[in-house]
Formats: sequence, C-alpha cells, structure tokens
Amino acid sequence: MRLPVACLTFFWFVLSASSASGGIFNPKTATLENGLQVVVIENHRAPIVTHMVWYKVGATDDPPGKSGLAHFLEHLMFKGTSKVGPGEFSRVVAQNGGRENAFTSQDYTGYYQTISPDRLGLMMEYEADRMTGLVLTDELVAPERQVVLEERRSRVDNSPGAKLREQADAAFWLNHPYGVPIIGWEHEIAALTTEDAIAFYRKWYGPQNAILVVAGDVDSEEVLKLARKYYGVIPGQAPMVRKRPAEPAHIAEMTVSLADPRVTRTSISRRYLAPGSFAGETRHAQPLELLAEILSGGATSRLHKALVVDQGIATSAGAWYDGDGMDLGSFSLYISPKEGIDAGPAEDALKAQIDLLLRDGVTGDELARAKQRLTDGAVFARDSVTGPAQIFGQLLSVGGSVDMVETWPEKVEAVTVEQVNEAARFVLSSPGFLRSVLKPGKEAS
Repeated sequence: MRLPVACLTFFWFVLSASSASGGIFNPKTATLENGLQVVVIENHRAPIVTHMVWYKVGATDDPPGKSGLAHFLEHLMFKGTSKVGPGEFSRVVAQNGGRENAFTSQDYTGYYQTISPDRLGLMMEYEADRMTGLVLTDELVAPERQVVLEERRSRVDNSPGAKLREQADAAFWLNHPYGVPIIGWEHEIAALTTEDAIAFYRKWYGPQNAILVVAGDVDSEEVLKLARKYYGVIPGQAPMVRKRPAEPAHIAEMTVSLADPRVTRTSISRRYLAPGSFAGETRHAQPLELLAEILSGGATSRLHKALVVDQGIATSAGAWYDGDGMDLGSFSLYISPKEGIDAGPAEDALKAQIDLLLRDGVTGDELARAKQRLTDGAVFARDSVTGPAQIFGQLLSVGGSVDMVETWPEKVEAVTVEQVNEAARFVLSSPGFLRSVLKPGKEAS
C-alpha cells in the first residue's frame, strides 16, 4: 500500500545534551514510517555534503549457486529507470561538480555522492527514484556481466595476493558464506541472468531495508524535510530477515599456499576464528581491537619492534582484527621474512611471539599507548565528512546502533589488561587456524 505523504510520521529524536557532550559525532537520527533510517551528521568545516544510501544486503546474502549477485546488482543500479536513462544519474553528478561511487561488502551495499550542499535535494531525487524504479533488460545486463567478469580477471585472477586471499577465505570458513568471494566465482557470474538481478533487487532494495546517511554542511531539519519529500513517499515492506548458517569450531591446522613467479618476497600469515562485535563471545571484541593495536599499531608496536627492529628477521610484521561484520570474525598475524631468511625460521619467530603473548600477556603501558592511539584517531575523525558517514552506515547495516559509535571512547578506555589477555588466550590458544603462504615460484600447491 502506498503511504500518502500527509500520513507519514517521523520518530525524530536528538541526542540529549548530556550524551552529546560526551559523543564523537553527535548525529541526529530518525526513522521514517516506511522503515528508512536517517542519520544526519552536521559538519560545517567545508561547504560540501556526502549523501549515502546503505542497503542491508551483501555478498553473504547471495542465493546458493549465484555468487556475485549483490555485486552485479550494484553495477546494474547505474543502468537507469523509467525516468532516468542509463548513465544519466552519473552525468548529473559530474555536471554538478560532484563525485560518486558504490561498493559491495559481505554484509552491505552502498551508494554515495559527494557534492555541494545545494544539490542535496537533486541527489535524493535521483537516488530515491532508483530505489524502486530500476529498469533492466537483457540488452543492458549482458554487457555489464562481461564488465564484471573482466573486473574479476583484473582484480583477482591477475593478482597472486588476491588469488591466495580468495582461496584462503574459502578454506577458512568451513560453513559460513563469508568464504564466498564478494565478486563471485567466475562460472557463477557467467550464469547470472536478468531475472536473477530483478528478483534480488525486488527482495532486498526498499526503504525498510535501507539507511540514509547525510554528513556535511547541512541543517538536520532541512535534511529531514528533503528525506520526507523524496524517500518518505516510497512504500515500505516488512523488514527482511537475514539467515546465515553458523560457523563450527575450528579444530584443525590448515595450510593454503600459492607460488607465483610474480611474487618477489615470501609472506606468511596465521588466521584464527574470533568473536565479533555482534556474534560469539562479544565481550572480547573491544579487547581484541586493542590487542591488534598493541601488536601492530605503528613502529613501536610489539611485533614490529621484536621481529623487524630487534631480531632483524623480517621486513614487516603485524596483526589485524576483523570483528565488525554481522557474524564471527577473525584475528590474523603476519610476517614477511627479510631477504636471505627462510620462511621456516621467520614463522618460528612469529610463533615465539604468540607463545610469549599467551604466557606473559600484554603490559599496562602497552595498553595505555594503544588506547591513546585509538582515541586520538576518533578525535581526528571528526574533521572528515565521508569518514563518519561510513562509520554509521557500516555499523547500522550490520545491526549496530548510534550509541555504539558515540560511546566508543568510553568503552575503549574501560578495557583492562586482564580483559586483553583473556581475549588473546581465547582466540590464539585455539588448535585450529589457517596458515597462508605466498611465495616466489612456478607452481601453486
């Protein structure tokens, strides 16, 4: 049923003065009656605005056997509607001095334009139009499918590192679709049809499954009026339920290696299954974020100092934590041996650092420095227009809240040494992990 504009009501609330004083970005948020979430982040440092629409759907929501469909549809969203011809939206953005792009991840898909604030209404008009009015034909879809296949050849098949990451992802995730590549497997991309794209679009694209994020030199009340005018008239449907299979415990050591003549230096990594911010033992997520910073946050970090500076065995070494998705994440450590150092001794040195961490833990000084670096980053983030919009769009797309962003510094500050050490043991003591090895050579194994 189409909802008349006059009947639309908005649940507009502004963060209280007390929470605003302690927040990072102090956004204003609303939810339209058709389900569209609205987030406005005022930033008047420069006369520019970023307009983003995030859909709560990504590659992990691709139907079985149709990998790459979410990414393929992202391409097709530029093919026009009954009102706007193919490519016209992009031409309008360029003619008005703006820039645009789109992206697909495992958990979400987004579209954005960065432009002068007086063109915000125009961007909303075009974006709202393609939220429900996309027109696809075989004549439009077939050439774009070839574009995606060429993109895959360029970005994955011609890159040894990308090929190994794709194989490693597939091996690491035993049951969860995080192991399926976002761009899709080549043979499944080639079989995607116009009907597949239309069905996916009708199922997932709509205001009830979207988040509008506007950041920049704007007035929040004016943004709300524009959102009501252009997006509020779109009928909403029932909220979507995203069902994903659970990942079992990892109990075996696995190795994926790739040799390629284009590789000049060996690199080795270990990847462990880890809790995320929204799945598993979520209490470990913040400590794991700090653990990664302690191990890998700059030239004074533990792994760089031990393996690159003190031992001189590696050209680089570090760690990263991926825990921001809807489901479980991973914690990884890596080392690139110095020339003349074999992979074996280098990996032994990395393992010794893991054993040292599990035995003695991190120190209070290391944790304090990590907290300082992370919270300093939050302060600098206030100056960006697109950065905060990306933070809110990503977090809300996977089930987070505005409050999670605004209270993040306090949560970081509250993490203790004991919590970091407990999280390290929880993840890195697991017998199951994936070794990835990229090395010079002629043959993959």
